[in-house]
Amino acid sequence: MTAPVVILVEPQLAENIGMTARAMANFGLSELRLVAPKNGWPKKGVREAASGATYVLDGAKVYATLPEAIGDLHCVLATTARERGQMKRVFAPEDAMTAVAERIGRGERVGLMFGRERVGLSNDEVSLADAIVTFPVTEEFPSLNLAQAVLLMGYEWRRAAGLATLRFSGELLSPPATREALLSLFASLEETLTGAGFYPPEKREIIARNMRDMLHRMAMTEQDVRTFRGALRALSRRGPKGEEP
Repeated sequence: MTAPVVILVEPQLAENIGMTARAMANFGLSELRLVAPKNGWPKKGVREAASGATYVLDGAKVYATLPEAIGDLHCVLATTARERGQMKRVFAPEDAMTAVAERIGRGERVGLMFGRERVGLSNDEVSLADAIVTFPVTEEFPSLNLAQAVLLMGYEWRRAAGLATLRFSGELLSPPATREALLSLFASLEETLTGAGFYPPEKREIIARNMRDMLHRMAMTEQDVRTFRGALRALSRRGPKGEEP
């Protein structure tokens, strides 16, 4: 699936552009457009800041003006942390990216526009966008740097596009323990604890039941049971004071 285009308007710092490229690569965004980058392009140190995402930088296109940068796009979203007083729809990132995924699914080209490090986008630049995207940040500190903003939008894009699958799962490598294995473990544990004098005679059954319940809550695997039983065997080979019999 084609991904949105990332447009940075007059970015200044090489580190921010490099980290933006890295954030883009994290979530499958590859097309970067730079509008009148301050002090020219390319910038010293930008590739180091990209941490390997240099293919994004190598493919970056530079434009003199914003209209040139967005001329071939069907839809442009402007990111901003400030209310602009413009009669535009305002979206949270997740809602915006849902709409973007639908547009891209219809073959449209969509751009995500980000402003300068210090002052963001101007009102005139925002006026060129179809809608505004803003982030649910705190009122006390609403500012995000370029890479952070791109990272959030990239994450929501990947979710909306149905591409947000985890790289690995927490599935158990060992199957759940069978009831037979658990019952055998309970018997071994209770035998070992009895031999160690752990149980007060009048509370043995209550404590044993409580310990079985505790082990049940652990949802033990076959490997867990084997490890536990190995530990019990090691303990039972030692005398009452921890000495070899």
